[in-house]
Amino acid sequence: MEEEVKLLKGWSSPFGLRAFWILKLKGVQFDFIDEDLSNKSPLLLQSNPVYKKVPVLIHNGKPISESLVILEYVDETWKQNPLLPEDPYERARARFWAKFGDDKVLVSIWNAFIKQGKEQEEAIGLAIETLKFLEEELKGKRFFGGEKIGLADLALGWLANLIGVFEEVIGVKLIEKERFPLLSAWMQEFAEAPVIKESWPPHEKLVTKFRAIREPYVAAAAQPK
Repeated sequence: MEEEVKLLKGWSSPFGLRAFWILKLKGVQFDFIDEDLSNKSPLLLQSNPVYKKVPVLIHNGKPISESLVILEYVDETWKQNPLLPEDPYERARARFWAKFGDDKVLVSIWNAFIKQGKEQEEAIGLAIETLKFLEEELKGKRFFGGEKIGLADLALGWLANLIGVFEEVIGVKLIEKERFPLLSAWMQEFAEAPVIKESWPPHEKLVTKFRAIREPYVAAAAQPK
């Protein structure tokens, strides 16, 4: 029986890219739909009634939501090119860094992106301190997964693309090669990997989108307190 695999994502969503990447790396045949998130489809609302968000993977009619959950589901369902190591401790570490990316790295960088003035300076300082943990973890490694792309690399992969977008919008360099040589090298190598390279959204389109997202925060900060 032929398997039916469909991915609901957003064109600019870094979370949707994770699911897209793992399916491509696994060689899974699938269809994808870029959802209009201002006018969510009945399929999305039916498939993810709890969060009503992308990405959603639909495998033979069964929906799976949340990008980190999707990564593990795909890795367990299609055994080829495993992205999690066999060793339980190393598997746990990969999950830790994937969660750290969402809970700490993404949050700290987003705060640096939306804040202004002294608050932004403080947020940038916190983001840099958070990124130092990733720099340390990459010592002696090519990827977070070792010598090949693993689950943590896919979870953190948005850094290789969106950091440049955020830096352009706010006019501040967050990841400098001198301060983060290993992280910078990882970002470049990850971004240039064949499956990854061909899937990036258009840079200028992203800049326009995130500039528009930031404008209300800038306007709010300019209001008298």
